Amino acid sequence: MFYAIVGQDVSDSLDKRLAARPAHLERLQALQQAGRLLLAGPFPAIDSNDPGAAGFSGSLIVAEFGSLADAQAWADADPYVAAGVYAGVSVKPFKKVLPA
Repeated sequence: MFYAIVGQDVSDSLDKRLAARPAHLERLQALQQAGRLLLAGPFPAIDSNDPGAAGFSGSLIVAEFGSLADAQAWADADPYVAAGVYAGVSVKPFKKVLPA
């Protein structure tokens, strides 16, 4: 089943985010290589694809896991969590409807 993982950034997270980004992307690439990643990306803090110094307000990952507990464990081990980028993370089951 798919699960939506939504991380909400702390204020002024950009420096922490940039430092932890390589390790964060490595985990996402592993999900992609396993065919389990539906989509992933950050929420720009302003209405721009390149928010510059404004940074990001959080991230969305939708990926396939064996259970909610597995998805939560994966989210808890994210380098952004360890680096203090996220103030909180929610994990919810996600049912993909479109595109089919």
